[in-house]
Amino acid sequence: MKKRSMSVITSLILVILLLVGCGNGSANTSAGGNGNSTGSATGSVSDNSNAADSENSNSSSEAEEQYRIVSTTVAITEVLNALELDVVGIPSTTKTLPERYSSATQIGNPMSPDMELVKSLKPTHVFSVSTLEYELEGTFKNVGIDARFLDFTSIDDMKQEILKLGEEFDRMPQAEALIASYDEKIATIKSEVSGQQAPSVLILMGIPGSYLVATENSYIGDLVKQLGGTNIVTDSKVEFVASNTEYLHQGNPDVILRAAHGMPDEVIQMFDEEFKKNDIWKHFSAVKNGRVYDLPEDFFGTTGNLAADEALEILADMLYPDRKG
Repeated sequence: MKKRSMSVITSLILVILLLVGCGNGSANTSAGGNGNSTGSATGSVSDNSNAADSENSNSSSEAEEQYRIVSTTVAITEVLNALELDVVGIPSTTKTLPERYSSATQIGNPMSPDMELVKSLKPTHVFSVSTLEYELEGTFKNVGIDARFLDFTSIDDMKQEILKLGEEFDRMPQAEALIASYDEKIATIKSEVSGQQAPSVLILMGIPGSYLVATENSYIGDLVKQLGGTNIVTDSKVEFVASNTEYLHQGNPDVILRAAHGMPDEVIQMFDEEFKKNDIWKHFSAVKNGRVYDLPEDFFGTTGNLAADEALEILADMLYPDRKG
């Protein structure tokens, strides 16, 4: 492929991440407190017994209180909820977060968290994703926060991160159960499509006014690869690239996947107009055969998330329409 303008690509990627992660809403405040009370000076045997029982019953919760976790993305927040971990900070988003975190403090959108607010929560752990590390690592360090950037760029990488979290926070049963659900889904689908011709695939990642091509190194690209599909863009080590329709037509994909982010309805309309006005699209096999699919944003984000098993199911129907026939 011809040399591309990396500054343009980087800007588009940042816009995609910002549109996916940001949202509005006022910050909630989380209340502290250890729940202990002071008894009277008349300490009876019953009082002592109750105090001992209370101490034993609260031992595990007190151990967990040493952790003050701030999650800066929706995907990480959902994973932490699945691991049954409490947090003190969550991202601001229009998406519905687990009820478990209704009293946690909103710290801003994933691309630009309020650093002073994060610091004020006195976190022991701050989690973001590796796709934002280049933009945020220095900013976190400038305010004295040692953030960790979790790699959710593929299912396998996400599973490894879940295992690490499970081990670190004593949540291995939850972590292993979560991973097993993904492994089972992939194994089931692969069994259903055994013997079928694996399709070649083009993935378009759209935002209002523009789009990029997602490689197999992107999250959606990895989902396609997990199901045996072949991405027509094979000469790139990054997640997204800019390209032109002439080059893409050379790959002549069996399937075209369109991922709309930020303002999905507007982006789908943009894609529809592009496919109508740009004459070359009608020569693609995928267009001729009616195999152009719009991916629902809730299941197909820019990073891995808890909906991976459902995303695999949806994607399998697109790549292998006869798998259950």
